[in-house]
Amino acid sequence: MPAAPPPSGPLGADYRPTRRIEGRPRVFVTRRLLPETEARMAELFDVTLNPDDRPLSQDEIRAAMQEAHVLVPTVTDRIDAELIAAAGPQLGLIASFGAGTDHIDLAAARARKILVTNTPGVFTDDTADMTMSLIISVSRRLAEGGRVIRSGNWAGWAPSTLLGHRISGKRLGIIGMGRIGQAVAHRARAFGLEIVYHNRQRLPEAFERMVGAHYEADIDTLVREADIVTLHCPATPETRFLMDARRIALMKPHAYLVNTARGDVVDEDALIKALQEERIGGAGLDVFAHEPRIDPRLLALGNVSLLPHMGSATFEGRTASGDKVIANIRFWADGHRPPDQVLEGWA
Repeated sequence: MPAAPPPSGPLGADYRPTRRIEGRPRVFVTRRLLPETEARMAELFDVTLNPDDRPLSQDEIRAAMQEAHVLVPTVTDRIDAELIAAAGPQLGLIASFGAGTDHIDLAAARARKILVTNTPGVFTDDTADMTMSLIISVSRRLAEGGRVIRSGNWAGWAPSTLLGHRISGKRLGIIGMGRIGQAVAHRARAFGLEIVYHNRQRLPEAFERMVGAHYEADIDTLVREADIVTLHCPATPETRFLMDARRIALMKPHAYLVNTARGDVVDEDALIKALQEERIGGAGLDVFAHEPRIDPRLLALGNVSLLPHMGSATFEGRTASGDKVIANIRFWADGHRPPDQVLEGWA
């Protein structure tokens, strides 16, 4: 297999592979993947799969890391410094299934010279689609309508019940204008939304013209003036509780908050209080602070649309993610730089 061209960055052309696996690398996969992905892995690697799809304990993952050359975790597996420190000397790659890497202690991996890869870009359209679904769902009270139907208490059409807000003409504030934020902007324009965004760096003027987006350097101003706020930033120490009690209090009384990023980006307790007191219009959530546990106060609210972390749940996306994991392992096992190496994960 030919080597991937070295990307620009702190490693650049100075990268040198430290090992080449002779024979089939030992690969441990923490969760059930699609059948075609698992079958391909079985052809290429000495792979241990999780046929029951049972979330593994930290002790089980630790034991795997003491034997495997490659660990394939998912975003729900916490690969912390303690686990990495206990890994066997043969472990050289953590090939994560998914785009996010906040579940992996990258500094600890760097200290052990364990490479980390992810699968970026494959879930962009899927998550953007889900974001638009939640924007429509919470604005038009679709979840509430569904509950009325299922309860058996629907009395028929009436001119003044279950009224929501049309989204055409409303201002959408996008926080985080990476791949997913940009894909949401493209979709939002087709729905007639006015788009305002915040990002660490302003995007090129050509993109802003393409989607009709306006840059806002101040998050507080964006939150204060938006009718809908949607979050698309990674989970980092800087973004933890980005939407805290103070910022949530800035939102308009009819405004909606949508989160398909990470649960830690929102102070969930502050959001629940705002929803209970009807200080904002509602929320559409696909991620939560303590997954898979959901705060029972959220479940009791009528002005929320809740989904079980489904943003990336498509056959196409999960297949593409599996293909990237396999490619990353093969490049690494052949002594080459993996194409999706997370540069912060290497010294």
